[in-house]
Amino acid sequence: MEQRASPIAISSPEHKCREMRRGLVDALPVMAGFIPFALVLGAQATQKGFSALQVLLLTGLNFGGGSEFAAVALWTSPPHVLLIVAITFLVNSRHLLMGAVLAPFLRHLPKRKVLPALFFMCDESWAMGLADARQRAQAGKRHAFSLRYYFGVSLGLYLTWIAFTTIGAIAGPLIGDIETWGFHMAFPAVFLVLLRGMWKGLRAACPWLVSLTVAAATYLVAAGAWYVATGALSGLAAAYALAGIRT
Repeated sequence: MEQRASPIAISSPEHKCREMRRGLVDALPVMAGFIPFALVLGAQATQKGFSALQVLLLTGLNFGGGSEFAAVALWTSPPHVLLIVAITFLVNSRHLLMGAVLAPFLRHLPKRKVLPALFFMCDESWAMGLADARQRAQAGKRHAFSLRYYFGVSLGLYLTWIAFTTIGAIAGPLIGDIETWGFHMAFPAVFLVLLRGMWKGLRAACPWLVSLTVAAATYLVAAGAWYVATGALSGLAAAYALAGIRT
């Protein structure tokens, strides 16, 4: 019979540190993948007139690489603030769905812990936290979601992102256009690795495929970041329809 850890052992400082360290170690490959496109973003921002401090504030206050790339691409002097805000909301709208998926695992936690967790949520920390929670649930853990593990992942990714976007801003003027080195390919490469880790067969991937198809079609026919919203909503609709078919 499997022995369950006591509540005292689970809440001990040693256990908390161990869980954070486990998350940080698991995040190391993704942190390495963050570095190239963080450098690209920082360099692109300086080409639009951002200072290193402004890049640090941009990436530190809005922890969302896709929306940051969109904001920098749309930046003009003077900036079209309402347009940038609207596009940022569209690109980050996927976080509403990601948060909804995590919600069942967070219900037992107080808001003072949940809200910081959601602030640090990005595609990679969400995927890793969710995968770990599902593994723990299969192992019979009472509270499947390990907040300390998630924070270990998130803090590692967050600090890597803001550090190397700032370095990119400082070094960008010295090394020129680093996209010619192919660093921008790191973004889709990291996503494909995450997708492989969450693969559960073709049927489970149908919402992903629907979302991809709709997003690609929207990208071809509509300007702006509408493909993000249409892709997210179509994927959600497909998941809901498939759930209805199974029941």
